Amino acid sequence: MRRMGVVAVALTAVIAVGCNKSDNRAANGSAVGTAGRAENGVSAGDKDFVRDVATMNMAEIELSRTALQKGAGPDVKQFAQMMVDDHTSAGEKLKAVATQHQIEVPAQLDEKHRDKGDKLAAKQGLEFDKDYADAMVDGHQDLVDKLESRIDKDTISKFKADYTGPGATGTAKVEAKAVTAEKSDNPNTLAINQWAAETYPVAYAHLQAAKALRDGVKKRSTN
Repeated sequence: MRRMGVVAVALTAVIAVGCNKSDNRAANGSAVGTAGRAENGVSAGDKDFVRDVATMNMAEIELSRTALQKGAGPDVKQFAQMMVDDHTSAGEKLKAVATQHQIEVPAQLDEKHRDKGDKLAAKQGLEFDKDYADAMVDGHQDLVDKLESRIDKDTISKFKADYTGPGATGTAKVEAKAVTAEKSDNPNTLAINQWAAETYPVAYAHLQAAKALRDGVKKRSTN
């Protein structure tokens, strides 16, 4: 009887160890299975893209709101109002796409863009107009470059060849064929690419209008 009791205890210990190993393998297997796979199927690249373009978009709006208050020339104020209107619309569409695909959108500007806004707000008169126009060219060039990374390259070339804007200073007429989103088997990536393709024509037109505004402000400063 004593021997049977010892055997029973030994078997119990073996079974317990085996169960613990199985549990550990299950836990580790779960961790390994999710490691390297993006949460909710959203890649790190998609998250970074949304964060970057959302921040750029907010920056254009904030700088332009300042320009509506401090801009010295009517051309600057007209351009700034267009920026607020168009970028607010683009931001709302991006947020809708991001929410649908469970991608976080930043709620406020990063330190770099806040500092830029503070420095611009400290300027006055023609100096403000010049710095605002320069910021709009630089900001829209960065945004256009970012969007192009999500768009079919052939349609970008066709778009630029057909582009006839921006029209009068302060407007951004778009008279060219739409661009096509870069293809992807990932539905999250494809949705983001489609937003980029939809946004690109207006962003490109804004860049051209910003360059025209900058030239106009420089001309004004020499008169």
